[in-house]
Order: sequence, then C-alpha cells, then structure tokens
Amino acid sequence: MSDDVRETNRAHWDALAGVHGQDAYYDSEALVGGADTLRGHEDAAVRAAVGDVAGLDVLHLQCHIGFDSISLARRGARVTGADFSPASLAKGRDLAARAGLDVEFVEADATALPPALHGRFDLVYSTMGVLCWIDDLAAWMGSVHAALRPGGSLVLVEIHPLFNMVGERDPLLLDFPYAADGPRRFDEPGSYAGRDMDVAVTTEIVYAHSLGEIVNAAIGAGLRVDALHEHLDTDFDPRGSVLQPEPGGRLTLRVGGERLPVLFTLLASRP
Repeated sequence: MSDDVRETNRAHWDALAGVHGQDAYYDSEALVGGADTLRGHEDAAVRAAVGDVAGLDVLHLQCHIGFDSISLARRGARVTGADFSPASLAKGRDLAARAGLDVEFVEADATALPPALHGRFDLVYSTMGVLCWIDDLAAWMGSVHAALRPGGSLVLVEIHPLFNMVGERDPLLLDFPYAADGPRRFDEPGSYAGRDMDVAVTTEIVYAHSLGEIVNAAIGAGLRVDALHEHLDTDFDPRGSVLQPEPGGRLTLRVGGERLPVLFTLLASRP
C-alpha cells in the first residue's frame, strides 16, 4: 500500500473516531456500563476457536475505538488492540479507562506488525469490514501468523465478498467487484454507523477480495484452515439499507427469493 493511500485512509479513520462513540451503533455508555459488543457470529466463532478467553493473550487487529477489545478484556482476556489510527486508539484508551479495564493499545500497520507483537498471542481476533482496507492479503495473513504462538488461533468474521458487491437489492445494483482488481476510491457522506454523521474526511480507498483469495492467503502464510462458515443471516446490516428482515428479526439478502451469504467466518491456527 502506498503512503498516499495509507494517509488518506488514516485521515478518514481519525475522522470516524471523532464521531463514533456517541451514537446508537457505538453506544459508549452501554459499553462502559458492562455491555458485551461481540455479535452472535463473533461470539460463536471465539467460542469455537478457543472456548473461554479468560487468561488468554488476545490481539484485536484493526480494533478501531476498541469496543470488542474492551468486551474481550471484560471476559478475562489480556487484550492488545492494534490499529493505524491514532485518534481511534486514543478513544479506545479513554473508554477502557472509564470501564476500569487494562487494555493495551498499539499503533501498528496490520500488514507489518512490529516485532514487539510477534509470538505473543493465543488468539488474533478481527471482524466486520477489516479486509477491504488491505491491499496485500498475503502480508496481512503473514502478520497474523507472526503474532500467534504455535497453536494459536485466528478468528476472522467478515462481510461476505458477494454481499460487498450489492449496492441496492431492488432493483439489483452491483457497485463493487467480487475479487481483487486494485484500489477503489469512494467519497460518500457520513459513516457506516450513520449516514447523517458529520464526518470531516470522507474519502476512502478500499480493495475487494474474493473468498478464495482470503482462504488461499491464509494457507500461503502457513496457517492451517480449521473451518470456513458462510452465514445466510445477521443481526445488523453492514451496508445500511440492503438487507431485509425475516420473521423473528434476522436480516437476510434475498435475490429472486433465494438467500445469499452475507457474512463468513474463517477459523485458522498456527501449527
């Protein structure tokens, strides 16, 4: 990733950190008061990978303002949150202090983690909208491998690349590629946490990755793929207005009446 792309995206995420945390999506008061922010598929993935995190060393990679970092620490893990946005990390530190929890926050490039983070962790946890900011999947998976102890696990819960393509459901509009084809620049108002948010820097540069590219990058980095699950429903809409509610309240993506995958979980480990 070029320095220009990195600085463009860092400025955007610093701006997002300025508005996140006082909204319904990022409810800081609920978090500080004891709320656990891991969603259903995330919680299930962590439990499948390592069971109880109490006493484990966990790296939350691309942690943003640290909601899940704090939730994992509240479960008893020793948590390090890594992100490239100084403003995000500052807000995460403040929230952890308010919650009375000890979380280490480190400024780091997810594709080139510093040696101080190598070989330290039982679990690398990264979820929801992380890989689209990464140009080099091989380097990202290499960082995961480097951070894990032998026998350690990766939990990646991510937006399915098929769902990432869909800008509108009815009529069907595809506005993003399925597989890698280079950087895509967008400049749209607001945030995924609220389109009416006043975000100071809205330009972002993102990348597509197919499911095959993601899995093969993990294998190429020396990780063992333990499970791959594709999820046909979720409890929130990462794109804001594409999914539709089913009886019972779960959200799905239906095209022609048939459900398509919206999220996936990749569980992998360092042999």
